[in-house]
Amino acid sequence: MTKFVRIAIVAGLGALTAACGSGGFLDRDRPDEFAVQRQAPLVVPPDFNLTPPQPGAPRPAEGTSAEQALDVLFGGPAPRSQVETSVLDRAGAADPGIRSEVGDPETATVSKGAVTRDIIAAPEGDGANAQALIPS
Repeated sequence: MTKFVRIAIVAGLGALTAACGSGGFLDRDRPDEFAVQRQAPLVVPPDFNLTPPQPGAPRPAEGTSAEQALDVLFGGPAPRSQVETSVLDRAGAADPGIRSEVGDPETATVSKGAVTRDIIAAPEGDGANAQALIPS
């Protein structure tokens, strides 16, 4: 055998064994056969006695889902109690533009004092060093 034929046979065997490897451009992603699920067959509903809606009748799903959830949980809006009504009557109605007046620099505010300022400025903690003073 000539030297050329031997080199060609060695190169051919090298190319065939290289295809057995799992890397390179010959490797591709295959689907996982164990991840496939069978779909349940379609089932025809047993009752087709649905009546068409009447013209002008309210839709059954009126309102948002949040309103429907509150209605189911709490049974709709409850009437105000006598205490709540009297508190609201004593407080009076707020002015419609109250939100714009609050940010006004000429709005008078009440100073709550140093104790409130210290409580708000206190660092967060787990309360391990908390102490309570009981006046006597």
